[in-house]
Amino acid sequence: MCFDQVKPRPRARVGFHAERQDTSAAGWQRLLELVDEAADDGREEFRPLVELGTEERRQVITLPPSIAKLTAVKHFVLYGSNLVRIPPEIGAMSSLEEFTPYTSYRLHWFPYEITQCSKLARSTVSTRALFGNYKLRPPFPRLQPWQDSVADLDLTELDARRWGTTAIRGCSVCDRPIEQGGLHQVWISLRVATDVLPLLVNACSAACVSVLPSGAEDYVRLPHTGGRVKQPPSDWD
Repeated sequence: MCFDQVKPRPRARVGFHAERQDTSAAGWQRLLELVDEAADDGREEFRPLVELGTEERRQVITLPPSIAKLTAVKHFVLYGSNLVRIPPEIGAMSSLEEFTPYTSYRLHWFPYEITQCSKLARSTVSTRALFGNYKLRPPFPRLQPWQDSVADLDLTELDARRWGTTAIRGCSVCDRPIEQGGLHQVWISLRVATDVLPLLVNACSAACVSVLPSGAEDYVRLPHTGGRVKQPPSDWD
């Protein structure tokens, strides 16, 4: 759920947005076409939302896994989006140098896989909207207990309110299929390009969690499972 992005409320209750993407919506269908067009023509700048009408933009709350095909895109612009989550496939955008989801006020976190974009050097993010941001220090959603087996989970039809996403395919760390291991979710805040971002890690094992880097300076330094974790003081303190 969205939190107060003006005043610090570190003890507020927060959670994940639970919306599911309506894949029959006109905006979603047009976005799929735009991704295919960008992949086919090898463009270096991709601004899909400017091609959508106002209502179509509101219909898009995530991005399709097909963004993995955008290997030529250097600048990805999602200014003023209605997004509540970004899929891990963004990590396959190997040429990405600049990422601009500015004024996407419902986008509170990012997938750990964005760290795989090794050329990403510049970003413009509305940091007040981020979990754990240094200005307000809002809390993080509390993650589910670690699962050593996912035999009882349908990883293609997850409840986003509980898991943050509707589908989990591979381990964020080693890329092993999650169904071959367990599900160990943690938060970590890392500097990605220009900004420190709260990253959700979907790991297949405690071993994969153990090899995560230390968190950014002035943030929680160890991976954690959210809730009212102790954070450094905010800029307001």
